[in-house]
Amino acid sequence: MTQPSQPSPSPHLPYGTPEAPRIAVRGEAVLDVDPEIARLGVTVIARGTDRRSALEDLTRRNAAVLDLVKSYGDAVEQLETGSFSVSPELGRHGRGERVRAYQGQVRLTAELGDFTALGELASRLAALELTRVDGPWWGLRPASPAYAKARRRAVEQAVERAREYAAALGSDLVALLELADEGAEDARPYPAPAPGMLRTAYGSGAPEPQGALELDLEPQRQTVRAAVLARFTMAPPAL
Repeated sequence: MTQPSQPSPSPHLPYGTPEAPRIAVRGEAVLDVDPEIARLGVTVIARGTDRRSALEDLTRRNAAVLDLVKSYGDAVEQLETGSFSVSPELGRHGRGERVRAYQGQVRLTAELGDFTALGELASRLAALELTRVDGPWWGLRPASPAYAKARRRAVEQAVERAREYAAALGSDLVALLELADEGAEDARPYPAPAPGMLRTAYGSGAPEPQGALELDLEPQRQTVRAAVLARFTMAPPAL
């Protein structure tokens, strides 16, 4: 005995109906704002003929960097050690696993919210013994008001655009059906921030001179983008 067939679901109507036409629009906002934070990357290295001497030099230089950065107090919002390594270097000639030297390095990241101290700190770090400084990388805090402002403007633009379309047909918007971030169903990781202007080589190990030079670092403006997709229904136009 055959079972009665189930009624097929009603087809999806992405474009609405004559009684309830739909409008689909995209809203976008692009803002240029001042950065809120700046990051400096610091790498300290040491090299010695035996493991202990390399570790001692690395410990001393790392402590000098930490003490200098911490001396800036609240200007430094975050200080992190990213990685630490000590590795043997094998001789290039001869047989066997003959260790020629040991090399160690420590990588740190300092995040500053006070840009008045940034240039001075970068210069003083670059003057330390066998210390490399990279950056600054400018950015915004994760909870920056700039993101919310861009999202609001994107939504406002979407509503304004939809109203213009409806008005062109002599109609008005009736209801919001959907509002979504563009690409919400195809999320991609945010690209890494582009590096800033400063990159220095390793310090020579000479004592820091009196009245060390202070770099004049100009903050790099940040671009904040937001885009939304919105769908509305409108009153049937009199065509």
